[in-house]
Order: sequence, then C-alpha cells, then structure tokens
Amino acid sequence: MANLPTDIINDLFLRLPATTLVRCRFLSKPCFSLIDSPDFVASHLKRNIETGDHLMILLRAPRVLCTVYLDFPEGKVSDVDHPLQSGGFTEVFGSVNGLVGLTNSPVDMALFNPSTRKIHRLPIEPLEFPDRLITQKYVLYGLGYDSVNDDYKVVRMVQRKKIQGDKLVDYEIKVFSLKRNSWRSVDLEFQIQTLFFYFYYHVLYRRQNGVQVGKYLHWILPRRQGLIAMNSIVRFDLTSEEFRTQDYPRDLWYEERMDLCVLDGYLCSIGYHEFTHVDVWIKRDYEVEHGSWSKLFRVTKPDGVESLKFVRPLIYSKDKSKVLLEINVGKLVWFDLGTRSFQEIGIKDCEGACSAEILVSSLVMGCKGDPRRAREKKMMQKSSKRGGFLSKGFKLKL
Repeated sequence: MANLPTDIINDLFLRLPATTLVRCRFLSKPCFSLIDSPDFVASHLKRNIETGDHLMILLRAPRVLCTVYLDFPEGKVSDVDHPLQSGGFTEVFGSVNGLVGLTNSPVDMALFNPSTRKIHRLPIEPLEFPDRLITQKYVLYGLGYDSVNDDYKVVRMVQRKKIQGDKLVDYEIKVFSLKRNSWRSVDLEFQIQTLFFYFYYHVLYRRQNGVQVGKYLHWILPRRQGLIAMNSIVRFDLTSEEFRTQDYPRDLWYEERMDLCVLDGYLCSIGYHEFTHVDVWIKRDYEVEHGSWSKLFRVTKPDGVESLKFVRPLIYSKDKSKVLLEINVGKLVWFDLGTRSFQEIGIKDCEGACSAEILVSSLVMGCKGDPRRAREKKMMQKSSKRGGFLSKGFKLKL
C-alpha cells in the first residue's frame, strides 16, 4: 500500500462505502486529506449514484432509525443514533445525496448523514404566529439539492388551522440554506396563494414531504369537493426560490387519493383504487408543460393485503425488471414488471411498522465535527510522528 500510486489509492477508496471511508481517514494524514477533500466527496457520490453501489434502505419508526444495505436486506440492521432522538418524536422529512432531514417540531430540525453520523442542527426559526394554533398535519417540509449553487435547502411551510371571520387561513413559507446557514421568507403569487389557502392544509400526513426532480421540489395539493374540481401539483425552484404550478395527468384530475414519487430520476404520480389497484404515471419530458404524462405500470392488490392505502415505488432493480414497492407502512416487496408477481423482503431484527427511504452512501457534509472527532485528533497526532503514507506493518482490510 505504501508504494501504490495516489491515483490507484483514490480509485480504490472511491469503491468503498462511506462508513468504511470514515475509518480509513485514520490511516494517515494523506488518507485523511484525500477522503475529506471536496473533489473526492463529489466523485464518491457521483460514482455511487451512477453504479447503484452501496445503496441503503433507511427504516424509520417512532423513535427508531436504522439502515440495511439494499443488496443484502437479510443482513445486519444498523441502528442510527442521532441527537434529535432525545428531543421527542423524530420524523424524517426527505433525503437527498445521502442526507436526511430530521424534525421534532417546526423549530427543532437538522440535516443528518447516517453514513458518517455527521449532523447539522438548523438554527431555530420562530413561527410568525402562535404555535398553539399549529399541529403536525399543518406543516409541510421539503429537502432538496440546488446544483447551481451547490447548496442544500430545506423548505418549511406552515399554516394556521383556524379561520378568523371572513379572512383566509394565515400561512408562512421559509427556506433554509445550508451554505448561508440561515432562513429567509418566501412569498407566493396570487394563483399559488389561492391553491394553498384552499387545499394545502388538507394534505394527508403520509404525503407531506416534497419530492425532487431536477431543480424542483414538488407537493400535491388535493382537490376539495365544493371548492374546486381538480387536483394540482405545486413545485418550488430550488435555485430561484420561487413557486409555480405543475401540470397533472388528466386521468388523475378527479381522483380522491393520489401521491407523488421519484423513480429513476423521473416525476411519477400515483392514482389509487384502494381495493383493486394503483396506477403509476410518469412524466418523461419534464420541461414540456402539458401532455407529457403516460401510464408506466399498474400494481394490483397482492394477496394478503386488505387494501392499498399507501403505495410508493422506491427504486428499480439493476436490470430494471422489478420495482421495489413500499405498500401501506412497513411492507417492502419486489414487484416483477413482467409476471406481475410479488416477492416480499424480510428484514431481520426490524419489528413493527417501519416506513422506508432509499439512501445513497455518501460523505456529504463531511466527517469533521462528528462525535469521534476527539479520537481522530489523537490518532492523527500519532500518525504524524510515524510519517509516510501508511505506517510500516499496517495492514488495510477491505
């Protein structure tokens, strides 16, 4: 190892999961500098996204967060400890590039990398109206990556649950920028305001998180009988920080229940026929405003499932012959697109209802400042005394 060229070491490290790379930083100063460098972090993330290597299933339940590798779900489940656990009922409100958003309340939020255990507590941003008028179902969140500015952003949308006289419901929308480490308020145009006032606070609990395609986060605004006939989608531009409406599949305009997801990088919408099937629609030509939605596939109700209350496609298999589905809460199955058959995934040591996210292994936000930082410093001090790329006699197990 001591005699290997740096480019070979770099290529070798790029193939390792982030959890292993955190430990490899202790080998020597050059290893520490390489793995912590922004170029390496970006290259490692890009490779894992392109190859689909080291993908994890993030399982979440009340007060529980754990991970298991997608390619080996029957393997060991790793518990994920984080500082917000001690604060109350922690929710995951999104994931992007290996980061997840965590919240205990609208003012207690954090960005967290389960691979490196690095956490960034968001500065407290008080609500503009009394929080006694706020409940969890009146708060929507979104987590996304602004590639133009290389910035991670959190959207927090809050509405009051009470209408006073003839006035419409009050609301506030604020955006957090990790690069600025600060919040700013966002105003809505009149058209979007109307949609938010009438539908926004009736979004179902499981459908609160924004989903990202390209530079946009998306939320469904469901129709309300007696007020307006059609469902709608609102999208938020992470770069310009502006809201716009998004077209919706015509066949789903009048559906009572619907959902959004991202599959293979495309925006998908889901229409429910609870006791028989769900239809998944895809928007392949994203920049085309109208007429670009097409039906992707239909999922019929599997045996043993009473009803399809919630169905979300998570990811294709590597050969694209199957889709991993989360059905209701806690049931993960591979759905064969050819035979229309189901194969349930049994995850060892995971009890109760756990909802799921697909998470890429990454070093985003780095490793500096994690709880092991003090131990790192001691090890680096010892390493600097030895010198060399790797100390003599040290063996690296991969």
